[in-house]
Amino acid sequence: MHTLNLGILAHVDAGKTSLTERLLHAAGVIEEVGSVDDGSTRTDSLALERRRGITIKSAVVSFALDGITVNLIDTPGHPDFIAEVERVLHVLDGAVLVVSAVEGVQAQTRVLMRTLRRLGIPALVFVNKTDRRGARDDALVRDIAAKLAPGAVAMGTVGHLGTRAASFTPYGPGHPDHAAFTGRLADVLAGHDDALLADYVADEAAVTYRRLRTSLAEQTAASLVHPVYFGSAATGAGVAELTAGIRELLPAPAGDPEAPAAGTVFKVERGPGGEKVAYVRMLAGAVRTRQELAYGDGDRAPAAEKVTGVEVFEQGAAVTAAEAGAGRIALVRGLAGVRIGDAVGAAAGSAVGRAAEARRHHFAPPTLETVVVPDRAADRGALHAALFQLAEQDPLIALRQDDIRRELYVSLYGEVQKEVIGATLADEYGLAVSFRESSVIHVERLAGSGSAYEKGDTDSNPFLATVGLRVEPAPPGTGVVFALGVELGSMPYAFFKAVEDTVRATLRQGLSGWEVPDARVTMTHSGYWPRQSHAHQGFSKAMSSTGADFRGITPLVLADALKRAGTRVHEPVQRFRLEAPEDAVPALWPVLAALAAVVDGQDAGGGTAVLEGEVPAARVHGLERRLPGLTRGEGVLETSFGRYRAVRGPAPARPRTDDNPLDRKEYLLHVQRRV
Repeated sequence: MHTLNLGILAHVDAGKTSLTERLLHAAGVIEEVGSVDDGSTRTDSLALERRRGITIKSAVVSFALDGITVNLIDTPGHPDFIAEVERVLHVLDGAVLVVSAVEGVQAQTRVLMRTLRRLGIPALVFVNKTDRRGARDDALVRDIAAKLAPGAVAMGTVGHLGTRAASFTPYGPGHPDHAAFTGRLADVLAGHDDALLADYVADEAAVTYRRLRTSLAEQTAASLVHPVYFGSAATGAGVAELTAGIRELLPAPAGDPEAPAAGTVFKVERGPGGEKVAYVRMLAGAVRTRQELAYGDGDRAPAAEKVTGVEVFEQGAAVTAAEAGAGRIALVRGLAGVRIGDAVGAAAGSAVGRAAEARRHHFAPPTLETVVVPDRAADRGALHAALFQLAEQDPLIALRQDDIRRELYVSLYGEVQKEVIGATLADEYGLAVSFRESSVIHVERLAGSGSAYEKGDTDSNPFLATVGLRVEPAPPGTGVVFALGVELGSMPYAFFKAVEDTVRATLRQGLSGWEVPDARVTMTHSGYWPRQSHAHQGFSKAMSSTGADFRGITPLVLADALKRAGTRVHEPVQRFRLEAPEDAVPALWPVLAALAAVVDGQDAGGGTAVLEGEVPAARVHGLERRLPGLTRGEGVLETSFGRYRAVRGPAPARPRTDDNPLDRKEYLLHVQRRV
């Protein structure tokens, strides 16, 4: 039996969780369709999800479909939880993108479809809420083709649109508009199929409907065409036709079942006893209970532990299994050190690139940061432990600790995340917390190249370690690359590793306190003191180099190199698309200028103007607040992360949370006192 890992994606409130419930009901997994409003859905299991009526954590549920096991993955729709969607993308064979027939194409819908197309993930579009007043059909298909995907093809017609009796009739051979549909379908498919185009031009009648359906399946699988279905998750209209489309048009690939076990971890949870439970998409082979399973991410040495339990998803629930084969999603227990993005099995040692790809962000990084403050000072230690566990489940929380001020920072996509983190800490850990006002996260980029060198065991360098480093700018998105300009055998590998790890840690705070995310660092000098002893006594740290020596001197050398290279602070900038009445545009221009927005595209027609451009992320809220008054409530603003741009004017600095290697005297005082 093949397995299809299917994602349900949408803008918040488009109805994807309701669609998930309807699909499970149609497959016989549940007897009654759950309600988001009543908090009775199968996939929204968190208490806060039921209270808020939104999906926060991705959830997996399974059903059988004509010999195919479908693992249905319900994902969050709110942009604050886009990181949860990002992790799911790496395990999908196909997706259903849900669009509201009333609200139409929304900001998050565009972000999701762009990402699906960029990754080549086949996707069907389901237009939901056709039973609601104000629902659109043909006009919405044109919007989908213009704003989401040119290859959008409506697969049928809607009857009684905007009423409770709304229905969906597919374009089958008996449909009155079947001939017109065949022509439209041939036009779309011929754009990607030269042989079909040649035959269609030579003789339209020779291109059979069967051939068109075969080509439709092939081009849908290649993410070139996106069939569009209509219906209502509330009434069940169109769901059967969507299910048939999933079965016919979405591929169900299977890895080699005879190959060694290999997979990737896309989610980590904690079980009732606090043990880690890894969600693993199996790419090949099988994972079995009591098997010794390796895992790693390429940045740390692969580990191996015994699997203590395996579960797979069947008919709506996770059930214990002896093994999970290729294509399946397995819940694996026993891997105490596993992390999101790890490769497991054969992939842990060889296909490191797959794990690296799994960690590469396809959506924007978080641009906000806040301080989490326990209501009781005595809970500070428990709060750190709880946030550390939450950061394991969501790496983009990026827990940061300020030991000097005894403060804990977390990264955010938006203000709703504060409520979620606060509720989770209260419900699962019994901790009451508050949050400080969010601030924008900046980054630093190197302005040039710089080098520094420290000889060990001198008046200025008390450490038994010689280190030289050169820093150079790297293109955005390439990360920190560490290279050796000295012979690998010139000293023990552990010392090189200590330098590399310390370089990466030190670059989390540049000259202005912000992370330096992209840089090439080359080690130009190295030197160490071999193991020595006093008169054949035991090993003496006072006479021999240790990893601590290299970890101690490296921040000072790197700080000097950064000073010579120089850095510039960059701020996150959002791309915006603003629709407003044409007569409101003159009033918008001075406001956009005051917010440091840059308009690089403008179009107008039919009484509506569209402005496109960039605006600093810190100013988006101000634009949202002022827009209704400037446009009589008719303005529509869509924003998405664009890039980091050099700050204009005085650059903001962030207080340091380390021992401050920029101040040698202070740094040495702290480090030597700690030693």
